[in-house]
Amino acid sequence: MKELQVIHTDRAPAAIGPYAQAIKVGNTVYTSGQIPLSAEGELVTGDAAEQTHQVFENLRAVLAAAGTSLNRVVKTTVFVSDLNDFGVVNDVYAEAFGLHQPARSTVQVARLPRDVKVEIEVIAQLDE
Repeated sequence: MKELQVIHTDRAPAAIGPYAQAIKVGNTVYTSGQIPLSAEGELVTGDAAEQTHQVFENLRAVLAAAGTSLNRVVKTTVFVSDLNDFGVVNDVYAEAFGLHQPARSTVQVARLPRDVKVEIEVIAQLDE
């Protein structure tokens, strides 16, 4: 069985519960959902676009700490508190990934931590 490695970086917000920012097993990294908190723990309270930009900043930092990047993401799960924000979230998402298009699920949820508008988790392969 492959050993699990906990991933942590100070360049993204610390976990606010009993979980890791990410777990690496073999050549795969699984991130916890990232919400729009700065690395210092300050909540970005702007619109869905501003919040999504912060979420991607956090994802980049966690993935870098694991030795990979957005270009190696194979699957994302996007949680939104209001599907009416889908268009603006999707615009920031497309900008973040560029030509890379990982598999994705997007779901509306009743509520997210700290009443944010968006949370995203990813599964990525390690850089080769």
